[in-house]
Amino acid sequence: MGAFALWPDTAAASTGKHVAVLGGGVSGLSAAQELAERGYSVTVYEYYDVLGGKARSMDVPGTGTGGRRPLPGEHGFRFFPGFYRNLPDTLRRIPFPGNENGVHDNLRGGTEALFAREAGRPDLHFPLRRVTTPPAPGDITPSWLRDQILSVLDLGSRLPAYEAAYFADRVLVHLTSCDARREDQWEKTTWWDFIRAERMSEEYGTLLGVGQTRNLVATRAEIASTRTVGRVIIEALLLWGLLGRGMDGDADIDRVLDAPTSEAWIDPWSAHLRSLGVGFVLGTEVREVLYEGGQVSGVRVAARDSGVERTVTADHYVSAMPVEHARRTWGAALRAADPQLARCDALQTDWMTGVQFYLRTPTPVVHGHINCLDSPWSVTGIGQAQFWDVRNFSQDYGDGTAHDCLSVIVSEWDKPGILYGKKARECTREEIVEECWAQLKDALNDSGKTVLTDADRLGWFMDPAVTGLGGPDPQNREPLLIHPTGTLYNRPSARTAVPNFFLAGDYVRTDVDLATMEGANESARRAVNALLDRDGSEAERCRIWELYRPPEMEPLKRVDEVRYRLGLPNTFDLG
Repeated sequence: MGAFALWPDTAAASTGKHVAVLGGGVSGLSAAQELAERGYSVTVYEYYDVLGGKARSMDVPGTGTGGRRPLPGEHGFRFFPGFYRNLPDTLRRIPFPGNENGVHDNLRGGTEALFAREAGRPDLHFPLRRVTTPPAPGDITPSWLRDQILSVLDLGSRLPAYEAAYFADRVLVHLTSCDARREDQWEKTTWWDFIRAERMSEEYGTLLGVGQTRNLVATRAEIASTRTVGRVIIEALLLWGLLGRGMDGDADIDRVLDAPTSEAWIDPWSAHLRSLGVGFVLGTEVREVLYEGGQVSGVRVAARDSGVERTVTADHYVSAMPVEHARRTWGAALRAADPQLARCDALQTDWMTGVQFYLRTPTPVVHGHINCLDSPWSVTGIGQAQFWDVRNFSQDYGDGTAHDCLSVIVSEWDKPGILYGKKARECTREEIVEECWAQLKDALNDSGKTVLTDADRLGWFMDPAVTGLGGPDPQNREPLLIHPTGTLYNRPSARTAVPNFFLAGDYVRTDVDLATMEGANESARRAVNALLDRDGSEAERCRIWELYRPPEMEPLKRVDEVRYRLGLPNTFDLG
């Protein structure tokens, strides 16, 4: 098995350095762009025959007729919260015909969210408009914030007043906790315990426990880290989003693309990277990162179809694969060189996989996302055609009969459903589809309205990464990193102890601290900056935006730091 250089027939870029990027998802493509813009020669190795990883969209085979594109499928719907700032910066730098701000101009804002309830129970319909802010930033006080939280909870929830007040106080506890308390006490405390869900009503646990964890990030509230849920979901996404703080300009709280992901983003991105000289080797499995003489000496790869192996070499290597694939490529010698690699074995993943339903009539349901709060499989979804204002769904896709795509995600695979009484993992692909459809109808149809009908459903598509369904050993090649307590301690940094080896991916420790496209992009920036440092490069470092830290809370956090050192609870923690 011989070794050969990445680009034997291509002149070196201005740095004279070659970088192998292992993985063509969001983190890998982000790293490739930052490196190519700084004069590095880059080759991306990707397992699939297409780029984009879990973010890509997929054609439904055999569905396009009359010059139309095939129906669009996907791993699961993509959304871009307003607090994302690293990824939007990259989107602005990807040219798109007719767009002044590149791909970024393909984002569209959702104006509302629906928390749908089963069996005719009243739905919770939240307008996603920013709360009226105080006249000056310094006027934001804990009591004012508490009032804002209570006003949001009063928009339609059926929470008892004392439970809403208690939850608002728990949010204040987290908001005013110092970093040390967050990284120690709250990282070790589950969200379920932190909000005292066990002692509250079922509505409280469903809305503020399950609805903010399992339905959004596939992690059960009973095991999810309070630090992660509180910092990202409650503070960055919801609270500061509603107040318009720490946002991507004047961005909406919730944003989606105006066309299938690959059309609106991934394809223009790959074209732009090729224009920068980035090379792509698709259909290639990374099997082992080779370590010798104190550094990575090469990477053993194989063609996915034939299994023929070869070794590729470069000056630097960026591992940008999901953690469940990356850690299998790290041998004993490499792990011994940097113990943080071995700690990645403790990181956990779970299934969060999509199904698309194609409908005869436009069925937007709500101008934003749908969260089926009571669904045993934690189903979420969105009607996509309403946001695709640059497309005519029936004229552009399929055979002309489908007018909409209701894209949904199943996040809970280990609870019995309502149709067959089986866990999702135990169902066949067809049973999952029927069960998912039944749970959607249970949430969206009630005595006063019928949103979904069987006659309106034309077809469906399910992520092909899930295989073996209905058999003894179902598999999912594209699970999602989850965040049980203690996850922070096992997340590696982008810089490793190996001088020419760097990590990128949503499992890498970032300020975003959540398995997201934003985290993947931020990790790539950190990996590139570490590489530039190792090279002694004079190139400008990648800018990194961190989550918003309200200055009004800093004095209270300093007080909490003293209290934490003294072993005292947070000022607002009244038990």
